[in-house]
Amino acid sequence: MKITFISNYINHHQIPFSEAMVKKLGSDYCFIQTEPMEEERVRMGWAVDIRTIPYVYCYYEHKDFCDALLLDSDIVICGGTENESVIKPRLQTDKITIRYSERLYREGQWKAISPRGLIRKYKDHTQYRGKSVYLLCSGGYVASDFQIVKAYPHKKMKWGYFPKFIPYDIKTLMAGKRSENKPVHILWAGRFMELKHPEYAVAAAQYLKEKGYAFGMTMIGDGQEKEKIQAQIKEKQLEEVITLEGFMKPEKVRQFMEQADIFLFTSNHLEGWGAVLNESMNSGCAVVANHAIGAVPFLIRDGINGLIYKNGNKQEFLQCVEKLVKDEKLCRQLGAEAYETIAQTWNADNAANVLYEMCVKLLQGEFVMADKGPCSVAEVLPPWRAYRSMKQKK
Repeated sequence: MKITFISNYINHHQIPFSEAMVKKLGSDYCFIQTEPMEEERVRMGWAVDIRTIPYVYCYYEHKDFCDALLLDSDIVICGGTENESVIKPRLQTDKITIRYSERLYREGQWKAISPRGLIRKYKDHTQYRGKSVYLLCSGGYVASDFQIVKAYPHKKMKWGYFPKFIPYDIKTLMAGKRSENKPVHILWAGRFMELKHPEYAVAAAQYLKEKGYAFGMTMIGDGQEKEKIQAQIKEKQLEEVITLEGFMKPEKVRQFMEQADIFLFTSNHLEGWGAVLNESMNSGCAVVANHAIGAVPFLIRDGINGLIYKNGNKQEFLQCVEKLVKDEKLCRQLGAEAYETIAQTWNADNAANVLYEMCVKLLQGEFVMADKGPCSVAEVLPPWRAYRSMKQKK
């Protein structure tokens, strides 16, 4: 069985999955990169030397070879590329193709009323609804978006991004975190930009300081909003409790996560997935997360392995943070359960295993989804009623 994965570029969120597939398929697994990585991502430490990865081919350097690979492979997994012409010849053959996608209507499903947009969605997706084309939904609201355009009926599955999983002895990991003689350590990490809402972290620090809690907060990242955040920290006299760090390579950020008790994930609905959620949960953090983030409906069960607050509800966010600061037992419990969620289900090896088994069945003429986690049924979860659903589901 030959499987080819095509996307805009390979990065540290996709390499673990690809390496797990190579273990299964050897040289029968390939990754096609359609464009160089953006300069901003390179500065953030996302860049990888593709010359050292034998299964990666660049479409823009070896077009004929890649075109042949896309036509000849038994299974092609496609997503993350704006150039639909690359995959069109494959789709026209009706060979098995698995699309993966983040949201179509991240800025709001009202955008589906655009006639021009609907025509584009029909050409790219809906016209293949009866063919051997399936959809991996990289986010909890993707299935709802594709339901609007009537694409991939009964063929939409949960998926996501799978950063490197680091195995820990959970007792040792948690022992390095909060204790009676140590203040709570809170972490925020991401680009300082409007959609990430770093000001929520500052608001949490102000709230906790006014309440008299012992804590320290680290904010990692850089971006256009950083000067504004620095000004807020100074204005509110929070220099003693908030430490600002600049951009760090992902490996260094993970070290901070290992030491953190609480991770604040404050992005809004424009965050398609959010791999820092995988990474912070892997690191045993108790996460407070916005319900509108793509990864949250798949990874977090409210009150079991993290806490969810409603998008835009700052008061609920502050209450969630305070709840974890006050209750050490709950904080550690959620962190341990978060680790198990990644260790048992949402990791690259498990994703590769279930996808591989599904592909074997597809080539035998059967379509069988997994029972849970990656490649299981992606529920149609409209954003407008998602929060209530997630709070009720334990």
